[in-house]
Amino acid sequence: MTTQLVLSFIGEDKPGLVERLSEAVREHHGNWQESRMAHLADKFAGILTVSVPAEHEAELVSTLQAFEQFGLNVMVETANSSPQQGKNVHLSVVGNDKPGIIKEVSQILHSLMINVKELETSCEPAPMSSEMLFKAEMVLRIPVGLALSDLEGALESIGSDLMVELEGDD
Repeated sequence: MTTQLVLSFIGEDKPGLVERLSEAVREHHGNWQESRMAHLADKFAGILTVSVPAEHEAELVSTLQAFEQFGLNVMVETANSSPQQGKNVHLSVVGNDKPGIIKEVSQILHSLMINVKELETSCEPAPMSSEMLFKAEMVLRIPVGLALSDLEGALESIGSDLMVELEGDD
């Protein structure tokens, strides 16, 4: 029997961290499946999924938790494999940077029972201006029966300076 694990980690950014993680997974007969990693504010952070034979799970978890000696804090959870209803859509949000944009967007998503599957944000200078633009790219899981036009209308109610673009089948 195989167990699915979800690992998250954060630590000082230094060469060799990914190699050490992948070696630990391999040494315990695990399979590195999906991952997202980034360098943010002088820290290296990531999340990944690993499948591992059940008889090697405890040893792998113990090895990963020992990564603290390398300055890497690792958390391990067993994955939940329950299927989700609905469909995935892509949401892009662009607007003048101001505090609270993600809060406003996430409140609307929550009110419509929409799950955020992926979220990436950035701030960058606007072309031909010194103003900062906030950008968010999201993958959302929307419930069965929710029309994209309803979601778009709710998001556009946040403000006229926010551009919202949805991609998906309605």
